[in-house]
Amino acid sequence: MRMWTILPTCVFLWAMLQRGSLQVVELPDSASNCCEGDILLLLDSSGSVANYEFSRMLGFTAKLLLPFSLGRGHVRVGLLQVGTKPTLEFGLDVHSKQRSLQKALLAVTQLQGSTNTEAALRMAQQLLADTRVPKVLLWLTDGVDLGKVDEPIAQMKAQGVSVLIVSSVHGDFHVLQRAVSPPEESHLYSVDIDNIDIITEHMREAIIRIIRAERLSATDVTSHSAVLRWRPVLSTLSGYYELWYNAIGNTRAGSKRILPRESSSVELTKLQPETTYSAFLRPESNKRLFNTLTVSFTTLPGVLSPAVVSVSDSGPRQIRVSWGPLQPALVQRYTVEYGTIPSGAVHTVTLQSHQNSTVLTGLQPGNEYLVTVGALYKNGKERAMSVKACTQEAVTALPALADLQLTSATHNEVQVEWKARQQGLKGFWLNRENRDGHDFTSTYLPPSSFSTRLTHIAPSSRVCVSPIYGSGRGEGICCTTEK
Repeated sequence: MRMWTILPTCVFLWAMLQRGSLQVVELPDSASNCCEGDILLLLDSSGSVANYEFSRMLGFTAKLLLPFSLGRGHVRVGLLQVGTKPTLEFGLDVHSKQRSLQKALLAVTQLQGSTNTEAALRMAQQLLADTRVPKVLLWLTDGVDLGKVDEPIAQMKAQGVSVLIVSSVHGDFHVLQRAVSPPEESHLYSVDIDNIDIITEHMREAIIRIIRAERLSATDVTSHSAVLRWRPVLSTLSGYYELWYNAIGNTRAGSKRILPRESSSVELTKLQPETTYSAFLRPESNKRLFNTLTVSFTTLPGVLSPAVVSVSDSGPRQIRVSWGPLQPALVQRYTVEYGTIPSGAVHTVTLQSHQNSTVLTGLQPGNEYLVTVGALYKNGKERAMSVKACTQEAVTALPALADLQLTSATHNEVQVEWKARQQGLKGFWLNRENRDGHDFTSTYLPPSSFSTRLTHIAPSSRVCVSPIYGSGRGEGICCTTEK
């Protein structure tokens, strides 16, 4: 159990927090406009918490949050109650004014029921999952029957959530020690409920350290540029920003710039790929002293070969593969691996660093290949890129039809006979057309057919037979019936 001494009187002016008597006092910008982040309150509302204890937790929370400016760009506050089922009392975007938040906090009704903290933590994880500002989960509990909380707490921490805990002295302190984010001495408080007010200032300072808006961040980092962003603390004051940055390990002097007071971002250009930089931003004003903000970031690698792989000059048994950019000073060698899809044998070709194309031969006609071009760099790193390529169908001479004969049978009937090699045959097309071209028919015949009889055929009609192969229609023969 922690022992507490009487703390100095808080420097903030509080609201009159008795129910039915609420008077919010506006605070100066230095206190109220300090931060940007999300605070989700996880309040134990189960039956193990006495009504008096529950009311004291709400009063503590109201005092704790009173100085903050609310809304997007400032501090967003949500409240999730722990009971048999988790209940979202209000979400992060509901309250943008302190008066509204304070009334909502003091009007919360206890749920009672069991303590299903695990379900509440999983809901809290979803509520904080998509936010990009600093995130705080403030868990207020009596510490009784906490359940299996280690896994959801670990997942929330992995998402960047800072877990702060206030517990009454009869809680399971060992579980809370595992759950809280470091440092434990300023993020975990076990205190008698009647003395909870003495930790208000300390807990608020811990939250401010996490969500303080006076920070410098690096965004949109590429191989040669980065954007630095910060809260415009000089927008209402006279002064300017002094920015300087340099590559870590570079003994030469870095770059230095002066930025106007209304600035909140700046783009750094002409940076070197795969290089770690440190940047420093100092707001200068004769009205107030500001801390120097710092950030470090590493640029992305430059364009590495192969960045583009293309296929050309495709034939039945070969294709040409090309890639780029050509980087002989960086690359030790290239390898080209290829095999038929889905499970053909893989073949490998090794090429020198100054080559950026090769012809793959001995391929199978009409097949799809997976081609992978890999680069082994002189620093030991590897990079690869794959494409799919298809070889063309083999073009072979189609055997011609032979000896088409038309023999008159009975009135208006003609016997049609022909000869053809059966290898590769898929069938025949038989077309007939009368002399004036108005009566045209087309009939498919199986590959075993080498004769057929046409009925109701007019004199001087044109009859054509064409062989059909897997690769297309072959050359046909035409004859004309007698007049």
